[in-house]
Amino acid sequence: MKKYLVALTAAERHELVHLTRSGKTAVRKLTRARILLKADEGLSDEEIAEEVGTSVPTVERTRRRFVEENLGALTERPRPGQRPKLDAKGQAHLIAVACSKAPGERKRWTLRLLADKAVELGLCEKLSYETVRCLLKKTLLSPGSTSNGVFPRSARSLWPVWKMSWIFMPSPMTPAVRKSTLMRKACN
Repeated sequence: MKKYLVALTAAERHELVHLTRSGKTAVRKLTRARILLKADEGLSDEEIAEEVGTSVPTVERTRRRFVEENLGALTERPRPGQRPKLDAKGQAHLIAVACSKAPGERKRWTLRLLADKAVELGLCEKLSYETVRCLLKKTLLSPGSTSNGVFPRSARSLWPVWKMSWIFMPSPMTPAVRKSTLMRKACN
């Protein structure tokens, strides 16, 4: 005997059926709606999991949430995730370290060196090089790069290519465009 029994009203059933047929619903919400419809038909959790293509714990969790919240069980709950290892001040400090001269006789900072330096400075208890990589990626920094990521390397390098294509582009506004010998062969 199940502890959480799903008994849908006519209005709830109509809303769930409409939701499954609308075609513009998130997959998780759609799965939960299908679970509730199957549970209302009296199927067991194993049968529902088989038909819907999900796991038995998901079916049990959806039943429990429906009994507690009604159709609120369809909505996603917030997923906060893990707290950041470095606060904004620590991130700024680590970025400043990455922009400084590398220690010893090294030419540039490595991600592991930066992670170790953050722990050494007391910015955090432990820090992986992957966290440092993600932080530098957000700021467009690269350890050892000559550019600090604020300005593009050079917009001037595109000027000759643009100028050449601008000069040689045929235009309906310029009736007497000279064609090169290669263009004449291609046109004929």
